[in-house]
Amino acid sequence: MRAVRIAGVTPASQVTLSEVPVQAPRPGWVLVRVRAFGMNHSEQILRMSEIEMPYIRKPVIPGIECVGEIADPSDGPWRKGQKVVALMGGMGRSFDGSYAEYALLPVHHVFSVDTDLPWASLAAVPETYFTAWGSLFESLRLCPEDTLLVRGATCALGYAAITLAKALGCKVIATTHRKEKIPLLEAADEAILDEGKLSGRLCGVTRALDLVGPKSLRDTLLTVEKGGIVCDTGVLGGVYTLSNFDPIKEIPSGVYLTGFFSNSPTQEVMDAIFAFIREHRLVPEYGARYAFDEIREACLAQDRGVSGKIVVEVEGA
Repeated sequence: MRAVRIAGVTPASQVTLSEVPVQAPRPGWVLVRVRAFGMNHSEQILRMSEIEMPYIRKPVIPGIECVGEIADPSDGPWRKGQKVVALMGGMGRSFDGSYAEYALLPVHHVFSVDTDLPWASLAAVPETYFTAWGSLFESLRLCPEDTLLVRGATCALGYAAITLAKALGCKVIATTHRKEKIPLLEAADEAILDEGKLSGRLCGVTRALDLVGPKSLRDTLLTVEKGGIVCDTGVLGGVYTLSNFDPIKEIPSGVYLTGFFSNSPTQEVMDAIFAFIREHRLVPEYGARYAFDEIREACLAQDRGVSGKIVVEVEGA
């Protein structure tokens, strides 16, 4: 099969397809014919630096999610040809991931789906919508009457969060730090240029999804109303930890801070996501689509920055 394999730091310009053996199924693992996959920031981090860490299996096929069909169910509960999505659980780090025509994946991170979405739209769902869903409904406990702030909204996760929140009936305020991207937030009720300080500028925010991360988190905590909840999910700001953070002094009284880590998807949650998509007739959008032969161009586009999800369709698997 064709696949991308990396063993060291790999700039987008050096990403290539090579021929590698299809792995044989074994108990507890299922072979998936990859029809499409979404690209993620974590894979960019893997290519550019994390690949050198000792816990990364090398060489490795990147890719933390995919959509496709069961090629060989092994001892799993599926039938050959059944439509599935897969995400996380060590994909593309502990074992080979989805930048390939076939992926051998652990059964506990492969999920059946009932959907008529085309492959490209379906590929925009697994990791992105699961993370948005968990952030909004598990962590933020979002309700229709809430006013949601999405900070750092011009990314795939931001767009998914806006889509879900608007379908629920919430008012949504979305931010970007680039003035030219304000028009890309037209799905929100209000789009705001984020120059680093939102506290004192907004009123009535009851829930906040911070995708910028620790760089802006202190200010986000000061932006929500008393009784509000802040969920820290992203690290778009490039800062990964909070230095000298004093929760007693820096979390306002009556404001709640939580986070969401997307490493534990379940069939129950995936069923709920796709039921919501069907009920509200949502068509998950993507920012750019590439063929598998264009994987280098897709990685270059990722490095340049694309507003929305990049999806790659795999033909001829």
